[in-house]
Amino acid sequence: MQIITSIGNALFTSFSMLWEILWSLILGFTLSGIVQAVVSRRARAKALGGDSPKNLTLATLFGIASSSCSYAAVALARSLFQKGASFTSAMAFELASTNLVIELGIILVVLLGWQFTAAEYLGGLLMVLFIAVIFRLTLTPRLVQEAKAHAEQGLMGRMEGHAAMDMSVSGGSFWQKLWSHKGFTAVSNYFVMDWASVWVDIVLGLLIAGALAAWVPNSFWNAFFFSNNPTIAKIEGPLVGPFVSLVSFVCSMGNVPLAAVLWRGGISFGGVVSFIFADLIILPILDIYRKYYGWKVMGYILVTFYVTMAAAGYVVELLFGALGIIPTNRQVVAISEGVQWNYTSVLNILFLLLAAILVVRFLHTGGLPMLRMMNTPAHDMSQHDM
Repeated sequence: MQIITSIGNALFTSFSMLWEILWSLILGFTLSGIVQAVVSRRARAKALGGDSPKNLTLATLFGIASSSCSYAAVALARSLFQKGASFTSAMAFELASTNLVIELGIILVVLLGWQFTAAEYLGGLLMVLFIAVIFRLTLTPRLVQEAKAHAEQGLMGRMEGHAAMDMSVSGGSFWQKLWSHKGFTAVSNYFVMDWASVWVDIVLGLLIAGALAAWVPNSFWNAFFFSNNPTIAKIEGPLVGPFVSLVSFVCSMGNVPLAAVLWRGGISFGGVVSFIFADLIILPILDIYRKYYGWKVMGYILVTFYVTMAAAGYVVELLFGALGIIPTNRQVVAISEGVQWNYTSVLNILFLLLAAILVVRFLHTGGLPMLRMMNTPAHDMSQHDM
């Protein structure tokens, strides 16, 4: 009976967290769909052929305008690299597309507070700068050639079909494209397919977060994160954050609920941020790097990304601490208060109606066949004109 009660508590905590962030998820994916519908993916590689400030700026902007799905970002980065983008620009694109997207910022505001959103966006920009400097100092032409040779083999990763689809609308102003029938359809397509690409990670993240919140006492987290020694906690946090993310198997939006549990448990502010950054070095994605670029380049990406993510966490910790804006309240409403009838419930109902409208539009415009192509190899997508 005790086991059933414990499982029930974990599931209820998971559902409470989902209910707290549901409307923000729908809003975020809708806004992301709008951006992707009016910003074309075509011809990006030509603009990313070097590692100059202009190339890196464009890579960052293209990343911001892309989906937050880590698997799709990694697949699209390889596609850009194959088509002529520099390796540095491709990796900068990856970092931006998983850390600077709209939906991630919204969910962080709702679950943890505006300070974490500001830290995420600032840290995302810092990581692009850091990786550019590190690559300039350490990336050799021989390693790039090795990555290129492996990339040309075309081994399958995940979400390659989704990454290769370009359903954006061309012609006219932003508002003309958005309010057209094609624009509405494109937004619905991106909305549903982005959900389809990350729902497993979101559910897995919520289940793990619920289990940890319900079953692991705060005393364990306090000891693990040295909460009683703030100096050591600040040193340890950005180092251990990416490592915890690496072994969690959860990427994309799914690691935000886990971040909330870690923050509640006592990890430092910089540690939370570096944990969220590290969705691009979880074990399944490292295996995709191995397939795409080979063992040596996979190891190089792991080391340089880890250093970059930890460094960004330290800078954010120091800067926000100096400004006095690091939150002191470690209570997470979704964990401590559970489901209540309040403005969150009203917003969830309204945005669920919006989601239903977009799903109906997706189904009525022949969207189901595209779902079946989400894991189609990228080189096979050329015959499907989106």
